[in-house]
Amino acid sequence: MGAYLLILGEREAVAWVLRESRMAFPRTSRSEVNRLKIGDDLFVVTTRGCWHNPNRDRTRVIGTAVVASEVVPYEKPVAIAGRDFTRGCDITVRALAPYLVGLDLAPLVPRLDAFPSKNTWSIRLRRPLLEISTSDATLLTQEIEGVAREPAAVIPIYLSSIRPVRRLPA
Repeated sequence: MGAYLLILGEREAVAWVLRESRMAFPRTSRSEVNRLKIGDDLFVVTTRGCWHNPNRDRTRVIGTAVVASEVVPYEKPVAIAGRDFTRGCDITVRALAPYLVGLDLAPLVPRLDAFPSKNTWSIRLRRPLLEISTSDATLLTQEIEGVAREPAAVIPIYLSSIRPVRRLPA
């Protein structure tokens, strides 16, 4: 089985993923999306811009999940925060940190194989998935255990706290 960072850069996407227990992918063809298999481990990451306050927020691993279905095309695209997503898969969230808490990724970057360039590591987070090594997965699993909770206890707080982004009329 493989392991991936599941990267979410928008709070509305976090709410959708947690509410639906699914992940949606944009129209672009990404090889890592095509490689996803049932049983692959996912480490849910929110970028520092996800919560719309990058001066306060950090890029964090907020939870763990597992791929629960094959990636399939949607009959009708799913719209999340003004973007269309054309395919996706079911996921099972295994553990989740409290709202606006999580494992700060930056201090771990020097120890993670996924980021060969330690100075420009965040550029690798501009995609929906980033495949990681077994040793990276082991490290993240050990580190997230200290902050993660049972999803059923935390998901309602995420869903009640996340507000849609106000859009200006076109």
